[in-house]
Amino acid sequence: MAIDEYLKRVFGGTAEEYAQRAKKAMLEGKKLFIVTANPEIIMHAQRDPAVRLLLLSKEAEIVPDGISVVKAMKILGLPAQERITGVDLSEKLLRVAGEQGKTVCLLGAKEEVVSALAQKLRDQYPRITVHYRNGYGRDKDADFSALAALAPDLTLVALGAPAQDLLIYRHLSKLTKGVWMGVGGSFDVLSGSKRRAPAFFVKTNTEWLYRIAREPSRLGRFWNNNVKFLGAVRRLRP
Repeated sequence: MAIDEYLKRVFGGTAEEYAQRAKKAMLEGKKLFIVTANPEIIMHAQRDPAVRLLLLSKEAEIVPDGISVVKAMKILGLPAQERITGVDLSEKLLRVAGEQGKTVCLLGAKEEVVSALAQKLRDQYPRITVHYRNGYGRDKDADFSALAALAPDLTLVALGAPAQDLLIYRHLSKLTKGVWMGVGGSFDVLSGSKRRAPAFFVKTNTEWLYRIAREPSRLGRFWNNNVKFLGAVRRLRP
């Protein structure tokens, strides 16, 4: 399937517009499944039928987590305002959940990271209820089910794409409420365990360059996903 079929499903508005949409769903007790899409998960869909079904599912709402996705949409003439990162959207939703005394579930990352994030949220928002499990349990479906049984208002899953998104999707039909979102490595930043890229890189949409500079081993992954992704998109250009 051509990549543009996935890109047509990506939200093309602003980050604030989508944040308001997600907040409204959470506060009204509706069910919302958010996929924060970067080139990696879209390239996965070209190889994996399960990921393809996920990205084409009407039950999933897709936002452009990576600047390459935004650029690709513009190349193809699709509406695209700006990237909507998982860490920024998570931060906004957690703030509302905390202020409104909602129940939040966290799944993923190392024990010391996810526990630190849970404690940080409890300290910052006395009314919030937080449950968590780290990302190293042998049975991720069992961990997910245990948290889902708590009927949370917001659940963030940090297991990396596409595993986190496929996990949510497998259980989606049994969920009745709440916002569910895969957030990659966001727990490291949200907990304070790892510093986000300096403001300059965030503002100029070059966080990818900062990460490669700090972790050169990422270069091969960047080439196989981002570069090949944009190359495939340019071949589709009208």
